[in-house]
Amino acid sequence: MNFSAYIAKRITFNNKKKKLSESVLKIAVSVVALGMAVMIITVSVVGGFKHEIYKKLIGFQSHITIKNRDINNTFESEPVSANQVFYPSLEKESGISHIQRFATKLGIVKAETEVHGVVLKGAGKDYDWSFLKTHLTEGKIPDVLSESKTKDLLISQKTADILNYKTGDKVFIYFIQNPPKARDFIISGIYDTGMEEYDKAGVFCDIRHIQKINDWDENQVSGFEVFIDNFDDLNNMTQLVEGIVSGIIAEDGSMLQVSNFMKDNSFFVQWLKLSDMNVQVILLLMIFVAVLSMIAAMLTIILERTNMIGILKALGANNYSVIRIFIYNGSILILKGMFYGNLFGLIILMIQKFYKLIPLDSKLYYVDSVPVEFNVLNIVLLNAGVFIISALFLILPAILAAKINPVKTINFK
Repeated sequence: MNFSAYIAKRITFNNKKKKLSESVLKIAVSVVALGMAVMIITVSVVGGFKHEIYKKLIGFQSHITIKNRDINNTFESEPVSANQVFYPSLEKESGISHIQRFATKLGIVKAETEVHGVVLKGAGKDYDWSFLKTHLTEGKIPDVLSESKTKDLLISQKTADILNYKTGDKVFIYFIQNPPKARDFIISGIYDTGMEEYDKAGVFCDIRHIQKINDWDENQVSGFEVFIDNFDDLNNMTQLVEGIVSGIIAEDGSMLQVSNFMKDNSFFVQWLKLSDMNVQVILLLMIFVAVLSMIAAMLTIILERTNMIGILKALGANNYSVIRIFIYNGSILILKGMFYGNLFGLIILMIQKFYKLIPLDSKLYYVDSVPVEFNVLNIVLLNAGVFIISALFLILPAILAAKINPVKTINFK
């Protein structure tokens, strides 16, 4: 067995007679464990929060949007032809999971005593309803697969509460244009995502209604929504889509533009970036506290083991061997604290993930409970980073131990 490692284990696991260092070591290990648990919980909760927000925002929109290249950035954009060379073949590109047509129209819903503005989103046969299905509270999604256009309308719980509507009720939506138009719909379902600003405005219907209201033909739409497999590849996928559609010019001379989630939601992106800054501050503080506690523990051990260090050096142990002894000793303690910290942190996260013991106000946080994301790579990197940084700082007290003079310390009590 390695000499330095053997002595380090003896110091670590046979320290019962050294009451002071035993107590200090327990405190140091506890501090490392607590810090490790806090870091894992922080990273997992913030990651889960960002994941839930992104998932909900993308559910309302998409990763990438293709629209007419006009100067109008409202919901009343100029139409584009649905007959494009990239539709639906774009789904065959690696990294792209789905492409769908959509159309939007601003409208006003009038109830008996309330007037409410909405954004009517038209969905066709290719529309992916999976996000809204998971947040459906009652009823069903619009049946857009039928040959004739349906009057089904999907509204949010927020809109239903404001206008006092329920499934099966008839709804009149008015469109301010020249000439003004109105359409009647039947509420087929109600959803609730917790994203109040989006829920309050978003209603969904058959795309053929919007085409009819705008006097478009069946091949004209507001644009295309593209979904990708991996959110981290958003920039690369956006460039890929831009390369495919940038050279397309319609018969009327119009061109297409490509936008993505990050560009269209800059406010939310900046808001979520603030959470990353908070995570960095917490990680630095926890690592700083853990390092200080380990250095204090090592200095205590060195103080109590001064006589032993002198004897080892008198017997021929060189400075390098002494340094390694205390680095091994500190590393064992760090790993012990990290083990208990990981165990405690993961148990807390598992309980929250499955039992949702800590609720949140969805009006403020957009989620109804503290979200948790288990990212194995992040946890592994966090553990590796904590261990490496802590072990590097242990070199300082280890060097101090190596400078002890054996002649002056053999009789040290």
